[in-house]
Amino acid sequence: MVTGDDPTPTIDPAAFASLEQETPILVRLRRFAQGLERISWFAHLGEPPTPELRKTAVEYLDRLGFPEADLAILADYDDAASAAETHDWSSPAWEAEELLRSNLTETALSVMSEEALEVGLKLVAQEAGDAAKAAAEEQAALWDMADEAALNLAVGAAVQAAHGAALALIAAAAGEEEADDHAFVWKLRLFEQGRWPVTVIGSSCSVF
Repeated sequence: MVTGDDPTPTIDPAAFASLEQETPILVRLRRFAQGLERISWFAHLGEPPTPELRKTAVEYLDRLGFPEADLAILADYDDAASAAETHDWSSPAWEAEELLRSNLTETALSVMSEEALEVGLKLVAQEAGDAAKAAAEEQAALWDMADEAALNLAVGAAVQAAHGAALALIAAAAGEEEADDHAFVWKLRLFEQGRWPVTVIGSSCSVF
């Protein structure tokens, strides 16, 4: 701030210290967001599961708290859209993810302001949304899928996965989590392998 008597700017030391603390985390989030366009979003939908996919699904399910769930590959866009549209938003798996998301958000707010967190997550959502939408539209054309709602569900799931992984990244910066070992990081890796993890219901993890 500049006063009328003194042209020298005055800086609130506490505010400056807070900004210094947040800057490294925001830089990490920006780099993370910029890397989202390099993900092969939806490139291998419906393909037979690879050993890497099976391992990633197991790691994700273990950390989510559902080690007994088995991987189930959805064969086509209609099956994936149907599973997504009928998803039970009060299912144990959904509630487990919401609890993880809430805990990560609380941790994030312990090391950065609400405003800084909002800015960082908006950037992640924008980059993930743009990249995933372009890829989803391309794949929808290849699958001859004209259902706009199904496409939006796929893109929304991708954005949510990136959001969760970003929160895990912040928690790692706070020393609360391993950067590469959170359930949300493993879920994003399913997307990185060109898949769409649609839902976990009962003993089945449905992946397109």
